[in-house]
Amino acid sequence: MFKKIAALVMAIAMVCTMATLFTGCGADPNFKIGVILIGDETEGYSLAHINGIKAAAKELGLKDSQIIWKYKIGEDSAALDAAIDLVGQGCSVVVSNSYGHQAFTAQAAEQFPEVTFLAMTGDFAGISGLPNLKNAFTAVYESRYVSGVVAGMKVKELLESGELSASTQPDSFDKDGNVKIGYVGAYAFAEVISGYTAFYLGVRSIVPNVVMEVNYTNSWSDVGMEAAAAEALIANGAVIIGQHADTTGAPSATQKLQNSGKICYSIGYNIDMLETAPTAALTSATNVWEKYYTYAFETVMKGGDVDADWAKGYSADAVAITELGASCAAGTAEKVAEVEAALKDGSLHVFDTSTFTVGGKPLTSVPVDLSFIDFSTGNVIYQGETVEAIVDGYFAESTFRAAPYFNVVIDGITAK
Repeated sequence: MFKKIAALVMAIAMVCTMATLFTGCGADPNFKIGVILIGDETEGYSLAHINGIKAAAKELGLKDSQIIWKYKIGEDSAALDAAIDLVGQGCSVVVSNSYGHQAFTAQAAEQFPEVTFLAMTGDFAGISGLPNLKNAFTAVYESRYVSGVVAGMKVKELLESGELSASTQPDSFDKDGNVKIGYVGAYAFAEVISGYTAFYLGVRSIVPNVVMEVNYTNSWSDVGMEAAAAEALIANGAVIIGQHADTTGAPSATQKLQNSGKICYSIGYNIDMLETAPTAALTSATNVWEKYYTYAFETVMKGGDVDADWAKGYSADAVAITELGASCAAGTAEKVAEVEAALKDGSLHVFDTSTFTVGGKPLTSVPVDLSFIDFSTGNVIYQGETVEAIVDGYFAESTFRAAPYFNVVIDGITAK
């Protein structure tokens, strides 16, 4: 009997040991994660982070009580106060999810070298000299490209059916016969420019004769301004509205105008927009933050060092598009699968320089200064190297650092 009990105990111990390696069974009950969020679960961008952190914690065997949340923290000294409080509560990892938190997160990282700070969408961890400050971003430009393919398939269907034509909706064509599409962007930052360019190139991979107008709201999250921007773009003839803004404003406005008889459809961001725009929404580009958070939390739990810059896309299943809406064109799912496979195996590069021009000319060289500069004074805060972003015929986005640095407005796009 004793031998049987001993054997059983050993078997359980082995199972738990293996589970610890792969699922977090037996995770340190004292391990805590602190999270500083610009918003809360009512705002799509923060919700995506919340869901990713919760999924990662579950996979690693962490309890809800081991995560401490700080919601609606501004991009000011409140972020530093939140970080200090989280460290005081025993957090080994502190996450901040907004670019404007980064400078305050860095101050906390300097004060508390034993704590790992993950500054999402930041851009100077690798050159800061702070070994416990880390940046991460997904290669979301890849999923934006795929969402553009979805939009392009719809435009193609509308043109081929005759539903969209110069006679049915003349304002939707420019003087050269190009179809008009639109995009609601938050700010004229590289992150937004990279994303809307990828989206546009995805559309144009299906329908070459399209032009795109971008309206900036100068806010990450303003439902009224985003709705107004979408309405203005549709009034100017846009039949597809993409977005890099965090609310349901653009999809809801597109649905309202579609209900009034306009030919217009929406591509969202972060979350599935079908509840908001059941017939106007086609899909949304999204980040699968669970992939990064699982990697980062597990690395710290095991005593390892998290990458200073982490940026993964389809190759790591770190980006995706949401469910295809009922209004998507026939054959969209098959086309999406084809494009996603090409992005995964590296045979397709979103910013292939043979697919676009700038000022009528191919883009052959883009030097990128990776230094961190205080643009209010022009002073270099952290010195970085200057790299050539055009590699083997494509712009190598999010390769030399996690945060996007594609900031070229290509032909066919106008932004204001």
